[in-house]
Amino acid sequence: MNNRSYSPQQTALVVVDLLNDFLAEDGKLSGQIGAMLDKLDLRAQLGRVITGAREAGVTVFYAPHGLHADAFSDVKYVLPRFQFAVDNQVFWEGTYGADFYPPLQPQDGDVVVGRHHMFDSFAGTDLHEQLRSHGIEKVVLAGLTSQTCIEGTGRHALEAGYHVTFLTDAVAEFTEEAHRAALEISYPTFGHEVATVDEFLTAVEPDKAA
Repeated sequence: MNNRSYSPQQTALVVVDLLNDFLAEDGKLSGQIGAMLDKLDLRAQLGRVITGAREAGVTVFYAPHGLHADAFSDVKYVLPRFQFAVDNQVFWEGTYGADFYPPLQPQDGDVVVGRHHMFDSFAGTDLHEQLRSHGIEKVVLAGLTSQTCIEGTGRHALEAGYHVTFLTDAVAEFTEEAHRAALEISYPTFGHEVATVDEFLTAVEPDKAA
């Protein structure tokens, strides 16, 4: 922990799927994940890390999910949970559910990347190009969900050569079991660092550009 350090100019906070269908009380997935969001106080935790990152000079990248009628037209074997999302128009582009959750929506200075269809926020999007163009070397992940899009995005970031940090108290899952598996097994396997929001923000170096 003593060696943990983040340069604001080279670090990105990547927040995944901060959308109404997950986070709004009337979102399509609220009934399935709402109890875990409340138990983990996720909305407040995400607000804390996003605000703290901005204040420290760390660029916040928004990686949203998005589906449409042709999202899986080139996929022969669609995962059942993705088919469920299509059938129920979850994260459906152009609808309320795919909009950013207002209390956590992007602000000036943040970067919004293309919408991913599956778990990996890099696949089929401009996330890698945007990170590279901003000189990012370290990726810090928060958002939804712990074992799917957060883990999938982190694995890709690792193999793409980034330094990867998973935030344990700024993510959530549908079940306790899946959440615990991500935190206890996957994150230590695929991340260079596994940290809390406070540990991350404390380790951000003073912004020399400020």
